[in-house]
Amino acid sequence: MATTVAELIAAHPSDAPAFGAPDRPWLSYGALRDLAETTRASLHAAGIGRGDRVAIVLPNGPEMAASFISVAQTCVTAPLNPAYREDEFAFYLEDLGARAVILAEDYDGPAAAAAASLGLQVLRLSFDADGPAGAYTLSTETSGTLSDTGLPTPDDVALILHTSGTTSRPKIVPLLQSNIAASAKNIALSLDLSPADRCLNVMPLFHIHGLIAAVSASLQAGGSIWCSPGFDALRFFGWMTEAQPTWYTAVPTMHQAILSRASRNADVIASVPLRFLRSSSASLPGPVMTTLAETFGAPVIEGYGMTEATHQMCSNPLPPRAQKPGAVGVPAGPEVRIAHEAEDRLIEGTGEVVISGPNVTPGYESNPDANAKSFFEAESKRWFRTGDQGAFDEDGYLTLTGRLKEIINRGGEKVSPLEVDGVLSDHPAIQQVVTFALPHPKLGEEVAAAVVLREGMEATEREIRDFAAERVAAFKVPRKVVILDEIPKGATGKLQRIGLAEKLGLTETT
Repeated sequence: MATTVAELIAAHPSDAPAFGAPDRPWLSYGALRDLAETTRASLHAAGIGRGDRVAIVLPNGPEMAASFISVAQTCVTAPLNPAYREDEFAFYLEDLGARAVILAEDYDGPAAAAAASLGLQVLRLSFDADGPAGAYTLSTETSGTLSDTGLPTPDDVALILHTSGTTSRPKIVPLLQSNIAASAKNIALSLDLSPADRCLNVMPLFHIHGLIAAVSASLQAGGSIWCSPGFDALRFFGWMTEAQPTWYTAVPTMHQAILSRASRNADVIASVPLRFLRSSSASLPGPVMTTLAETFGAPVIEGYGMTEATHQMCSNPLPPRAQKPGAVGVPAGPEVRIAHEAEDRLIEGTGEVVISGPNVTPGYESNPDANAKSFFEAESKRWFRTGDQGAFDEDGYLTLTGRLKEIINRGGEKVSPLEVDGVLSDHPAIQQVVTFALPHPKLGEEVAAAVVLREGMEATEREIRDFAAERVAAFKVPRKVVILDEIPKGATGKLQRIGLAEKLGLTETT
């Protein structure tokens, strides 16, 4: 069993395809293994070795995927969002202790300025646009003193990511070589991936979802990944025709955008049959799951993941087992239990979801307070608190009731925003919905919802509130419904509840 990133790709046939991209030949597994060796030589020549941290700032595509896999076989990778501003790059580069940053050959943007301000070494990545997808060379004008030429071990850090930090300073999450290998295996097993499978990747590759579910799990199984330049609903079905995938993985907002264009692309859907579709990183509304399955004639596998778990924790199983709309599935790798929200003990019923297993980070870096709050010992195991509230049903499927920080406290009555999302998603005119807390002078918080209507359909705030009032208790009915053309999203396409009232310029209700 693989315990390092190098071992994920070690045993597959040399001529099997690994990475593809629009209008590019395939990069084979043999060429990918060779690329890892030449990358190691380039890094060593630049004075970078085992344990050194290298940030990667590249656009989405095969070079980003291949550099992550290759660089991680020599040192520590730290992919960063290319859309950051200079001050954001400066913060993250300094915070993670980067020794160098990989930039595209012709890039002269804010990441380069931030690296220069910090005195960091810059490695330039160049590639032939007509060459195999993902093949590249690294060069640098400077060199350094090489401290460690050894190969990374299972206990070495392979990947560093920051938590999203919506309400506080982002926390540094180090993920070990063994964490990545374990999670890649878990996902490959839960999806029954094989060398015959091909993933069409539309997820950003500075995020755990794309790096692990699309790329690492596919490589673990000997499958192939066709790397898009980033999500684009207008180009998605053209990519399907070119890539001939057996599956893709995305966040709910992407699935909804794809659905909006599915009817005019029925011929593509029929000619490129998918084995399954996967959704993760945010709760998939039940009606969307059902419509996706009907539209593509394939099961929709909703997964439940987070950075600290190296992505996947639970997954809806493949047929013949059921895919339950509204549930995030059954434990799929780590052990998943329910804990008391305030006390360090496991319980039955509803509470905080906790996990334990070889895919779980050893802990936040340089943050003893966060570790003390997030980890505890029980039943001779170390458990990580996910911050999610949920419960298992009689079939062992986990249903989330919301982030504990996002639960709306309306004068002492607790409202699950996910529950209200699910109800409003059933309204025929609503395409997207996010339920969120609106400050209230007496109750503390009131329930509000932001919605996007389906093209060509109409609904008033009153009609939407009346629809909810027929289906949930009065205290759960949104006091305010805001109808928008688009709901603000985070960098990975996730709809964000925390701070939404402020973003929308909503003041306290009276």
